[in-house]
Amino acid sequence: MQAWRVHRNGEPNEVMRLEETDRPTPGDGQVLLKVLAANINFPDALLCRGQYQVRPPLPFTPGVEICGETPDGRRVLATPALPNGGFAEYVVADEAALLPAPDVLDDAEAAALHIGYQTGWFGLHRRAHLQAGETLLVHAAAGGVGSAAVQLGKAVGAKVIGVVGGPEKAKTAHEVGCDLVIDRRSEDIVAAVKEFTDGRGADVVYDPVGGDAYVKSVKCIAFEGRVIVVGFASGVIPTPALNHALVKNYSIVGLHWGLYNTKDPAAVRACHEELTALAAQGVIKPLISERVALDGAAAAVQRVADGTSTGRIVVLAGGAR
Repeated sequence: MQAWRVHRNGEPNEVMRLEETDRPTPGDGQVLLKVLAANINFPDALLCRGQYQVRPPLPFTPGVEICGETPDGRRVLATPALPNGGFAEYVVADEAALLPAPDVLDDAEAAALHIGYQTGWFGLHRRAHLQAGETLLVHAAAGGVGSAAVQLGKAVGAKVIGVVGGPEKAKTAHEVGCDLVIDRRSEDIVAAVKEFTDGRGADVVYDPVGGDAYVKSVKCIAFEGRVIVVGFASGVIPTPALNHALVKNYSIVGLHWGLYNTKDPAAVRACHEELTALAAQGVIKPLISERVALDGAAAAVQRVADGTSTGRIVVLAGGAR
């Protein structure tokens, strides 16, 4: 089969190589899946760079989530078992963790429903307890993770402010449902949030960026607000001032969605059922900006790494619909 392999760490377009290799062999409790579509996530770039919290042995294939087909013909969502990730024609995955692909979504959309939307759902509902009528501030709102959070925030009845970088991304953020879009390159985030909320600030902040995004967030957080720390796409891990959290009475809440797969898999399945229902109602729909063939994966991962993409870029393998 064909698979993208990384033999040394570095930038994706420099270290990913498309090669002929053997199909992976399922172990106990695993199943071989034909890859239909593999969604690109920022962690795929971090894997290539050797900067992710998981460091698979070299050589490895990146690609942390797919829509695939089981030997008996079922369409499923899966997180492939590294080092044999999803940018390949076949993967193996834990059979117990497979989730049915929603019928209303095509393969690319289904592949993008998993990690980003699960992260958004657990962050907003289980960790932040977002309520209807509250104000949600989403950083990188035009990206894959951010756009999912925007849709989930609107689904619960929150007012959503999206922060983006540039007019093109601002247009995308409006299209996915933001009530207010702030271009961080030309606007004052803190002033705009306070004006929109009549001085109250944001009740919940969804931050996959870190760095300056976090610094600005805690300057416009509401009384009893919650900052959800999702990731550090900026490359800068902030150092929270706990005295500031005390004085302003807000919470800093971490979210590592992957832990739920081992600590509470039943919650992951229940979340997927809710996401499937929301997709069937048309309330959420993954924003797919590009569908690329397998041979275009390295360049596409680099675009995600560089932060130039909007929504999701999905790699299509043979037979995808």
